[in-house]
Amino acid sequence: MARLTLDPIRTAPAAGDDAVRRTRALLADLFGPPPARGFAVRLWDGTVEAAGGGPSRFTLVLRRPGALRRLLLPPSELALAEAYLRDDIDIEGDLEAATGLADLLPRRLAAPLRLARLAAGALGLPDDDREDAGAAARTAYQPRGRRHSRRRDAGSVRYHYDVGNDFYALWLDRRLVYSCAYFPTGAEDLDAAQAAKLEYICRKLRLQPGERLLDIGCGWGGLVQYAAEHYGVAAVGITLSQPQAELARARLAAAGLADRCQVMVRDYRDLPRTAVFDKVVSVGMVEHVGQARLPEYYGAVYRALRPGGLFLNHGIVVADGRPPGPADLAARRLWQAGAFVRRYVFPDGELVTPAALLAPAEAAGFETRDLESLREHYALTLRHWVRRLEARHAEAAALVGEPTYRVWRLYMAGSAHGFATGRLGIVQALFSKADRDGSARLPLTRADLYRAEAPVGR
Repeated sequence: MARLTLDPIRTAPAAGDDAVRRTRALLADLFGPPPARGFAVRLWDGTVEAAGGGPSRFTLVLRRPGALRRLLLPPSELALAEAYLRDDIDIEGDLEAATGLADLLPRRLAAPLRLARLAAGALGLPDDDREDAGAAARTAYQPRGRRHSRRRDAGSVRYHYDVGNDFYALWLDRRLVYSCAYFPTGAEDLDAAQAAKLEYICRKLRLQPGERLLDIGCGWGGLVQYAAEHYGVAAVGITLSQPQAELARARLAAAGLADRCQVMVRDYRDLPRTAVFDKVVSVGMVEHVGQARLPEYYGAVYRALRPGGLFLNHGIVVADGRPPGPADLAARRLWQAGAFVRRYVFPDGELVTPAALLAPAEAAGFETRDLESLREHYALTLRHWVRRLEARHAEAAALVGEPTYRVWRLYMAGSAHGFATGRLGIVQALFSKADRDGSARLPLTRADLYRAEAPVGR
């Protein structure tokens, strides 16, 4: 995204404008004086504070005099996100760079004296200037029932994925693959990178013609269709989203694959015990399972897989598993990191460390054969998605409303920042279920994953 350049001349506020004066003082306490910032600020009256040290990657826009009052009383990640959702604040320019402010603020707010000053300053700002108090609340979601029960999981997953097929089609690739792409060189466009990811997964699973493949959390069926077309497998996909399943079935039928591929609305816990597959894959679904349910999840997959079979599990993880120090705990308690995603994006979503993801798989009987981090690939994927969504802003807002457009723009830009800075990671783990003689039926090296020749059936 092109950098935004502003005139470095600062427009002085009108004499006696107390809200402007207080707001500028609060901004200096929060982020330092204007010359020390890497971004510009524009207030509701036209006052501009230019970035210090050259062109700004983004401009923080405060739309109303009471914006910082609502953000700071009390301060939290959710308050910051909701200020953006209801247009109290806006970001012009690089939103991914702007989400780095959420890393800075908890540390600044951890100082008690500064927190007291900020609260006192914020109390002097108006709170009766909000144009639409309900804008953010319209998209919030509160799960009901026992956590990770079938009914609650279904509701949480559908809240996220049932925004609408047309909305996702605006910014996903042509196959509607809603997971981390794979960039062999880094120069691929989104369609090529998603095709490379599907190919890479099929190679890791060593798919063969006539095998039965189960895809848990199949989305719109992109992997099911690719594996059937290029590797000659018979595939079953399961999802909890009815709109996803309907579109997946229609696309499989149009491709002439309905005779050997099916997509069902089904929970992984409700797979028939008689159903047995040669290979199983799960891409971007394990984040919905919950840490306490991981043994049940891996147990269900283990039962569904024949001896000698392979299971590829692809999921987001917490990349930094170090225990937090006292200052970190205090900042987290006040800031409530993750509250925005839990309330507006992925209700009940849980991320764990790679070690916590692997241990219950091995306890279920699996052997870990390969583990690969694709962290940088997801940062690249998310940047593609954000750019494509921003390019279709008007259409997206017409489909789902401006607040929901902003939820996705903020969520994906913030996630790109998380992957780029190492807070978030993503791993592909390949597990085997040993045959009776202990064989995993795998080659001795990874060389077959990177061969140049075309796969079977292409």
